[in-house]
Amino acid sequence: MPSQTQKIATTATLATPQALIQRAREMVPVLASRARQCEEARCVPAETVAELKDAGFFDVLKPKQYGGYEMDPRVFYEICMTLAEGCMSTAWIYGVIGVHNWQIALFDPRAAEDVWGKDRSVLIASTYMPKGQVKPVEGGFRFSGRWGFSSGIDHCDWVFLGGLVFNEGQPPEYRTFLVPRRDFEVVDTWHVMGLKGTGSKDVVVKDAFVPEYRTHRAVDGFAGTNPGRHVFTSDLYKLPFGQIFVRAVSSAAIGGLQGALNLFIEFAKVRVGDMGNKTAEQAPAQLAAAETALAIDEMKLVLNRNFETLMNKIRNGVPLDDVRERLHFRHQAAQVVERCARHAYQLFSACGGRGIFTDFPLYRYLLDIYAARAHYANNPEQFGRNYGGVLLGRDNTDFFI
Repeated sequence: MPSQTQKIATTATLATPQALIQRAREMVPVLASRARQCEEARCVPAETVAELKDAGFFDVLKPKQYGGYEMDPRVFYEICMTLAEGCMSTAWIYGVIGVHNWQIALFDPRAAEDVWGKDRSVLIASTYMPKGQVKPVEGGFRFSGRWGFSSGIDHCDWVFLGGLVFNEGQPPEYRTFLVPRRDFEVVDTWHVMGLKGTGSKDVVVKDAFVPEYRTHRAVDGFAGTNPGRHVFTSDLYKLPFGQIFVRAVSSAAIGGLQGALNLFIEFAKVRVGDMGNKTAEQAPAQLAAAETALAIDEMKLVLNRNFETLMNKIRNGVPLDDVRERLHFRHQAAQVVERCARHAYQLFSACGGRGIFTDFPLYRYLLDIYAARAHYANNPEQFGRNYGGVLLGRDNTDFFI
């Protein structure tokens, strides 16, 4: 039997961006066939997560030291968007969990060894709300709290949790704390209207010890002064955390909208309404299809352009100190889900009465996209006001960029 290391090496030799994206494309009909099961269980099936692992998808952003590929982030987002055409809940947990394999390279390298030292397939969940009660002690912190919205937590052995460290005479310092399964409890609160399969349950920690090296300061993520930078030296890990994470929680909506459009086109081509009118000949249906296709193309173009810009600067040694540019990219990411929601509703409306039946899965794409809009990072008004204020000469108030 081949060892785990041999398996990883074999998979790595077969992993190219084109091959990975093609594997995701081949999974779309499988995910679509499991979407109802995923929704009813309120959890992505374990077999699906195993297949995502076997396909190498979780290795796209992972450090090479632990069997990863350290690929361009555009590959990661393309896989996420493709998977979402079949099941947006699956794509959502892939985006969230998969980006953690990038973030851990920002920590002190001992943190990655804690997670992957014995098993490189281990996954990390998260919930970044700054709800942790933090008490500094020798060597680290005592840590407690309750957090919501931990997507895919049932499949993960570690979790990133948000907390504030209070230092006398200074503003609170936001940190991400890395906590193992033995130190947290999962509480099932996930009874929701959309993204049901993400299983985004609550996490409870009661007075756990977290060593200093298993924390990451937000200021380091903004400034690029991360503790892991001397070991995990790929240009990939020089991206600002605020740029890469926000796309991990918005890109699934683009793929979900594409899935809805695919379904609508198949339906509208052949559907004849109760009054004898053909859907394909109706102006609202024609406009819905055209405008949705254009929106998807434009959102993908912007996503790819922005990361090409950031990666080219990093490769050429150009500092990422243009705050306006980062705010511009940040606001574009925040607009994605609301824009997807408008077009999903446009498609739904053009379906007529057929659209309200639960055996016609367009409703699932619609509700999943609406649920994604509730994420803090997908609020276009907040981030648009800040960006507009900066353009008009006011101070920037957002450092998660």
